[in-house]
Amino acid sequence: MRRIGLLGCGNVGEIIARKHEGVNIIALYDAVYDKAKAVQDACGAQAYESFDEFLAQDLEIVVEAASVSAVQAHAEAILLAGKDMIILSVGALTDDPFRDHLKACAVEKGKKIYIPSGAITGLDNLKVCQIAEVSKVLLRTTKNPRSLGIEIDKPMLLFKGTARDCIRQYPKNINVAIAIELASEHEVEVELWADPGTDRNTHELIVEGEFGEITIKVSNRPSPENPATSYLAALSILSLLRNLDNPIQIGT
Repeated sequence: MRRIGLLGCGNVGEIIARKHEGVNIIALYDAVYDKAKAVQDACGAQAYESFDEFLAQDLEIVVEAASVSAVQAHAEAILLAGKDMIILSVGALTDDPFRDHLKACAVEKGKKIYIPSGAITGLDNLKVCQIAEVSKVLLRTTKNPRSLGIEIDKPMLLFKGTARDCIRQYPKNINVAIAIELASEHEVEVELWADPGTDRNTHELIVEGEFGEITIKVSNRPSPENPATSYLAALSILSLLRNLDNPIQIGT
């Protein structure tokens, strides 16, 4: 079984630790050591207070479920240490020089960077946008205002603009837009709505091009411990891990 290190032991990390199968989680690290210690019993892995000690373990893949800043701080070292990496906080890759540098590190060491589907579906077929003419890529996201740290009494449009501008203002809430941009290689228009009447995180994706139209709507249950995170995001990492070594690869 693949030997996994888990970087980030908050809500998503805990779900991965509890529900993983087909891989062996052997090391845990979180900037808040007590979080790593708390997850330790869920999977039998060792929690490390030092990132360097964590990285020195016999890991094949490091799963990042922490934050954009954690990717910025540790991704280079992970790849240069000869580990593959799964990045959930894909907002870190909006920085083109940083993304290109990580890609170069991966190539140098013969390693892979995996981007899970997260809270959206259909990323595989969005890759056709890399070779087809595309006129529109729009993501409309609606969340309860509590998950965005605000209080309102009626639906409100909080942001309208590009994915890259949106991620700067809402780095913990709109990673899905950057995943769409990376998959399609097209600039993504974003509308971010807050609606006190919803208890779901809803993503509506509309793509128009020479192939026709794609419309996807995903209504995610938020994780109980962290309403800013969709449960589907954690499950997408578990699915990716489960299928890494499958000899039959499904999807584009």
